Amino acid sequence: MSDHKSEQHAPDTASTEVNEQPPQSMEEELADLKTKLAEMQDNFLRAKAEAENIRRRAAEDIAKAHKFAIENFAEHLIPVSDSLYAALATEAGDAKAFKEGLEITLKQLVAAFEKGRLVEINPTPGAKFDPHQHQAISMVPSDQEANTVVSVLQRGFLIADRVLRPALVTVSQAK
Repeated sequence: MSDHKSEQHAPDTASTEVNEQPPQSMEEELADLKTKLAEMQDNFLRAKAEAENIRRRAAEDIAKAHKFAIENFAEHLIPVSDSLYAALATEAGDAKAFKEGLEITLKQLVAAFEKGRLVEINPTPGAKFDPHQHQAISMVPSDQEANTVVSVLQRGFLIADRVLRPALVTVSQAK
């Protein structure tokens, strides 16, 4: 029977030893809490400073990206500028040669646009009017189907699938 009682006390003794800690005075407990609070405040201030540094670096990176984003495109336009200056420097004796030079320069410009993902909006006559890419300047009587492009007054441009400038068009009226 004494074995039975000792079995009952053994688990109680083990649980009290695990749960009980040596008693601390109020001053020691307060000092521990103040130390933990100081550590947490320090960690908070470090995390806040790091977040501010990340925010500042991100803002600087964005500013640099905006500043130099056009650089690649500009590099493709420089040869076009060179060709135009060369054309202006020559004597305009032969109109045919001058026109050929302009055509070559235009090809350079179109190639630079393609490299810069600048796409021309130049609808053909009879194409369906698209208000997302075209701007109707006027409606004119025409034999074409209603709301189709009759003529293009000014070409438009897309950059990365976003309309930079809509094409200015005249549109056919309903009969």
